[in-house]
Amino acid sequence: MKMEDLAELERRQTQILKRITNLEQLSHLPQNIYNSSVSFSSSSSHKEEEETTESRLSSILHSNTVVDFSFKRVPSDYYERSLDYRRDILNAASVHHLCKSIVLVNTQAHASVTDCSDRNNSKYYVVVVQVHHSFILYSSRFNAETVKSFLYSLNNGKIPKKKFNLRLAPEEESAKLTGYEHNGVTCIGMKKVIPVILDEAIAKLNPDFFWLGGGEIDLKLGIRTSQFINFIKPFIVSCSSSI
Repeated sequence: MKMEDLAELERRQTQILKRITNLEQLSHLPQNIYNSSVSFSSSSSHKEEEETTESRLSSILHSNTVVDFSFKRVPSDYYERSLDYRRDILNAASVHHLCKSIVLVNTQAHASVTDCSDRNNSKYYVVVVQVHHSFILYSSRFNAETVKSFLYSLNNGKIPKKKFNLRLAPEEESAKLTGYEHNGVTCIGMKKVIPVILDEAIAKLNPDFFWLGGGEIDLKLGIRTSQFINFIKPFIVSCSSSI
Protein backbone atom coordinates (compact mmCIF):
# COMPACT_ATOMS: atom_id res chain seq x y z
CA MET A 1 0.00 0.00 0.00
CA LYS A 2 1.30 3.41 -0.94
CA MET A 3 2.16 6.00 1.67
CA GLU A 4 -0.57 8.27 0.35
CA ASP A 5 -3.15 5.49 0.86
CA LEU A 6 -1.95 4.86 4.43
CA ALA A 7 -2.20 8.55 5.25
CA GLU A 8 -5.74 8.71 3.84
CA LEU A 9 -6.75 5.62 5.83
CA GLU A 10 -5.38 7.14 9.03
CA ARG A 11 -7.23 10.40 8.36
CA ARG A 12 -10.55 8.56 7.89
CA GLN A 13 -10.02 6.50 11.05
CA THR A 14 -9.38 9.68 13.00
CA GLN A 15 -12.57 11.22 11.65
CA ILE A 16 -14.58 8.11 12.57
CA LEU A 17 -13.20 8.13 16.11
CA LYS A 18 -14.06 11.82 16.51
CA ARG A 19 -17.63 11.17 15.34
CA ILE A 20 -18.01 8.29 17.79
CA THR A 21 -16.75 10.55 20.59
CA ASN A 22 -19.19 13.29 19.64
CA LEU A 23 -22.08 10.82 19.56
CA GLU A 24 -21.19 9.52 23.02
CA GLN A 25 -21.08 13.06 24.40
CA LEU A 26 -24.47 13.88 22.91
CA SER A 27 -26.07 10.69 24.19
CA HIS A 28 -27.92 11.02 27.53
CA LEU A 29 -28.14 7.30 28.13
CA PRO A 30 -24.78 6.75 29.85
CA GLN A 31 -25.35 9.82 32.02
CA ASN A 32 -28.80 8.61 33.09
CA ILE A 33 -27.49 5.17 33.86
CA TYR A 34 -24.70 6.66 35.94
CA ASN A 35 -27.04 8.97 37.82
CA SER A 36 -29.43 6.12 38.49
CA SER A 37 -26.57 4.04 39.80
CA VAL A 38 -25.40 6.84 42.06
CA SER A 39 -28.90 7.40 43.40
CA PHE A 40 -29.32 3.69 44.16
CA SER A 41 -25.94 3.52 45.83
CA SER A 42 -26.72 6.59 47.91
CA SER A 43 -30.06 5.13 48.98
CA SER A 44 -28.43 1.83 49.90
CA SER A 45 -25.69 3.59 51.85
CA HIS A 46 -28.27 5.61 53.78
CA LYS A 47 -30.19 2.45 54.63
CA GLU A 48 -27.00 0.72 55.73
CA GLU A 49 -26.10 3.73 57.87
CA GLU A 50 -29.48 3.53 59.60
CA GLU A 51 -28.94 -0.14 60.33
CA THR A 52 -25.30 0.09 61.35
CA THR A 53 -25.65 0.62 65.10
CA GLU A 54 -28.31 -2.02 65.62
CA SER A 55 -26.63 -4.62 63.42
CA ARG A 56 -23.20 -3.93 64.92
CA LEU A 57 -24.41 -4.24 68.50
CA SER A 58 -26.51 -7.29 67.64
CA SER A 59 -23.43 -8.97 66.23
CA ILE A 60 -21.44 -8.17 69.38
CA LEU A 61 -24.21 -9.53 71.60
CA HIS A 62 -24.68 -12.72 69.60
CA SER A 63 -20.94 -13.39 69.54
CA ASN A 64 -20.95 -13.18 73.34
CA THR A 65 -23.82 -15.65 73.75
CA VAL A 66 -26.40 -12.97 74.51
CA VAL A 67 -29.58 -14.07 72.76
CA ASP A 68 -32.39 -12.49 74.75
CA PHE A 69 -32.35 -8.85 73.72
CA SER A 70 -34.40 -6.41 71.68
CA PHE A 71 -33.94 -3.04 69.99
CA LYS A 72 -36.68 -0.45 69.67
CA ARG A 73 -36.85 2.99 68.06
CA VAL A 74 -38.59 5.63 70.15
CA PRO A 75 -40.27 8.94 69.17
CA SER A 76 -38.18 12.11 69.02
CA ASP A 77 -40.01 13.53 72.05
CA TYR A 78 -39.25 10.43 74.15
CA TYR A 79 -37.23 12.35 76.75
CA GLU A 80 -39.89 15.01 77.06
CA ARG A 81 -42.53 12.46 78.07
CA SER A 82 -43.33 10.83 81.40
CA LEU A 83 -41.74 7.58 82.52
CA ASP A 84 -45.12 5.89 82.31
CA TYR A 85 -45.21 6.84 78.63
CA ARG A 86 -41.68 5.54 78.11
CA ARG A 87 -42.52 2.30 79.92
CA ASP A 88 -45.49 1.76 77.62
CA ILE A 89 -43.55 2.63 74.46
CA LEU A 90 -40.93 0.00 75.33
CA ASN A 91 -43.43 -2.42 76.84
CA ALA A 92 -41.20 -2.53 79.91
CA ALA A 93 -42.32 -4.37 83.03
CA SER A 94 -42.21 -1.18 85.12
CA VAL A 95 -40.58 2.25 85.23
CA HIS A 96 -37.90 0.69 87.42
CA HIS A 97 -36.84 -1.37 84.40
CA LEU A 98 -35.89 1.85 82.55
CA CYS A 99 -32.17 2.40 83.04
CA LYS A 100 -29.38 4.66 81.89
CA SER A 101 -25.62 4.38 81.36
CA ILE A 102 -23.51 7.25 82.70
CA VAL A 103 -19.79 7.81 82.25
CA LEU A 104 -18.02 8.90 85.43
CA VAL A 105 -14.47 10.19 85.81
CA ASN A 106 -12.29 9.85 88.89
CA THR A 107 -11.14 13.44 89.31
CA GLN A 108 -8.79 12.58 92.17
CA ALA A 109 -7.04 9.62 90.55
CA HIS A 110 -3.26 9.51 90.80
CA ALA A 111 -1.48 11.22 87.88
CA SER A 112 -0.33 7.81 86.66
CA VAL A 113 -3.95 6.66 86.26
CA THR A 114 -4.97 7.99 82.86
CA ASP A 115 -6.97 5.17 81.28
CA CYS A 116 -9.07 2.09 82.02
CA SER A 117 -6.37 -0.58 81.85
CA ASP A 118 -6.85 -1.42 85.53
CA ARG A 119 -10.56 -2.03 86.15
CA ASN A 120 -9.98 -1.94 89.90
CA ASN A 121 -8.44 1.51 89.70
CA SER A 122 -9.73 3.06 86.49
CA LYS A 123 -9.81 6.68 85.46
CA TYR A 124 -13.33 6.14 84.12
CA TYR A 125 -16.32 3.97 84.98
CA VAL A 126 -19.69 3.48 83.34
CA VAL A 127 -22.47 3.27 85.92
CA VAL A 128 -25.83 1.76 84.98
CA VAL A 129 -28.63 3.16 87.13
CA GLN A 130 -32.41 3.27 87.10
CA VAL A 131 -34.29 6.30 85.85
CA HIS A 132 -36.56 8.34 88.15
CA HIS A 133 -40.34 8.62 88.01
CA SER A 134 -39.67 12.16 86.81
CA PHE A 135 -37.86 12.29 83.46
CA ILE A 136 -35.29 14.71 84.88
CA LEU A 137 -33.95 12.71 87.82
CA TYR A 138 -33.00 9.14 88.62
CA SER A 139 -35.25 6.74 90.52
CA SER A 140 -32.51 6.39 93.08
CA ARG A 141 -29.94 9.03 93.80
CA PHE A 142 -26.43 7.89 92.86
CA ASN A 143 -24.37 7.43 96.00
CA ALA A 144 -20.77 8.35 95.17
CA GLU A 145 -19.63 7.60 98.72
CA THR A 146 -20.77 4.00 98.44
CA VAL A 147 -18.83 3.56 95.20
CA LYS A 148 -15.80 5.25 96.75
CA SER A 149 -15.90 2.78 99.66
CA PHE A 150 -16.35 -0.13 97.24
CA LEU A 151 -13.30 0.84 95.16
CA TYR A 152 -11.27 1.46 98.29
CA SER A 153 -12.06 -2.06 99.52
CA LEU A 154 -11.52 -3.51 96.05
CA ASN A 155 -7.94 -2.27 96.20
CA ASN A 156 -7.50 -3.67 99.72
CA GLY A 157 -7.03 -0.21 101.15
CA LYS A 158 -3.73 0.23 99.29
CA ILE A 159 -5.02 3.38 97.61
CA PRO A 160 -6.16 6.22 99.89
CA LYS A 161 -9.91 6.73 99.85
CA LYS A 162 -9.37 10.39 98.95
CA LYS A 163 -8.02 9.20 95.58
CA PHE A 164 -11.52 8.14 94.57
CA ASN A 165 -13.85 10.96 93.60
CA LEU A 166 -16.28 9.99 90.85
CA ARG A 167 -18.01 12.78 88.99
CA LEU A 168 -20.08 12.97 85.82
CA ALA A 169 -17.72 13.11 82.82
CA PRO A 170 -18.21 16.02 80.39
CA GLU A 171 -20.38 15.10 77.40
CA GLU A 172 -17.49 15.59 74.95
CA GLU A 173 -15.28 13.30 76.99
CA SER A 174 -18.03 10.71 77.31
CA ALA A 175 -18.64 10.72 73.55
CA LYS A 176 -14.92 10.37 72.81
CA LEU A 177 -14.61 7.36 75.13
CA THR A 178 -17.82 5.55 74.21
CA GLY A 179 -18.49 6.65 70.65
CA TYR A 180 -22.05 7.50 71.70
CA GLU A 181 -23.71 10.86 72.26
CA HIS A 182 -25.80 11.99 75.22
CA ASN A 183 -28.89 9.83 75.83
CA GLY A 184 -27.53 7.22 73.43
CA VAL A 185 -24.76 5.86 75.67
CA THR A 186 -24.65 2.10 76.13
CA CYS A 187 -21.94 -0.09 77.61
CA ILE A 188 -22.13 -2.43 74.60
CA GLY A 189 -19.57 -1.86 71.84
CA MET A 190 -17.89 1.22 73.30
CA LYS A 191 -14.79 2.67 71.62
CA LYS A 192 -12.80 2.17 74.81
CA VAL A 193 -13.20 -0.76 77.18
CA ILE A 194 -14.49 0.94 80.32
CA PRO A 195 -15.29 -1.04 83.49
CA VAL A 196 -18.99 -1.10 84.32
CA ILE A 197 -20.72 -0.71 87.66
CA LEU A 198 -24.27 -2.06 87.75
CA ASP A 199 -26.57 -0.87 90.51
CA GLU A 200 -27.58 -3.84 92.61
CA ALA A 201 -31.22 -2.77 92.37
CA ILE A 202 -31.15 -3.57 88.64
CA ALA A 203 -29.65 -7.00 89.24
CA LYS A 204 -32.59 -7.73 91.56
CA LEU A 205 -35.31 -6.66 89.13
CA ASN A 206 -38.14 -9.07 88.47
CA PRO A 207 -38.61 -9.88 85.67
CA ASP A 208 -34.89 -9.73 84.90
CA PHE A 209 -35.11 -7.81 81.63
CA PHE A 210 -34.26 -4.10 81.61
CA TRP A 211 -33.91 -1.29 79.07
CA LEU A 212 -31.03 1.11 78.48
CA GLY A 213 -29.56 3.25 75.71
CA GLY A 214 -28.94 1.49 72.41
CA GLY A 215 -26.14 3.58 70.90
CA GLU A 216 -28.34 6.28 69.35
CA ILE A 217 -30.61 8.86 70.97
CA ASP A 218 -33.79 7.25 69.62
CA LEU A 219 -32.63 3.63 69.87
CA LYS A 220 -33.19 1.61 73.04
CA LEU A 221 -31.86 -1.80 73.98
CA GLY A 222 -33.73 -4.27 76.15
CA ILE A 223 -31.66 -7.13 77.53
CA ARG A 224 -31.93 -10.11 79.88
CA THR A 225 -30.17 -9.06 83.09
CA SER A 226 -28.46 -12.40 83.71
CA GLN A 227 -27.05 -12.47 80.17
CA PHE A 228 -25.95 -8.86 80.46
CA ILE A 229 -24.05 -9.68 83.65
CA ASN A 230 -22.43 -12.79 82.15
CA PHE A 231 -21.23 -10.78 79.15
CA ILE A 232 -20.24 -7.42 80.66
CA LYS A 233 -19.11 -8.82 84.03
CA PRO A 234 -19.87 -5.57 85.84
CA PHE A 235 -19.15 -4.72 89.43
CA ILE A 236 -22.51 -5.10 91.15
CA VAL A 237 -22.73 -2.40 93.80
CA SER A 238 -25.57 -1.02 95.87
CA CYS A 239 -24.76 2.49 94.72
CA SER A 240 -28.09 4.24 95.07
CA SER A 241 -30.33 5.51 97.80
CA SER A 242 -34.01 6.40 97.74
CA ILE A 243 -34.90 10.02 97.06
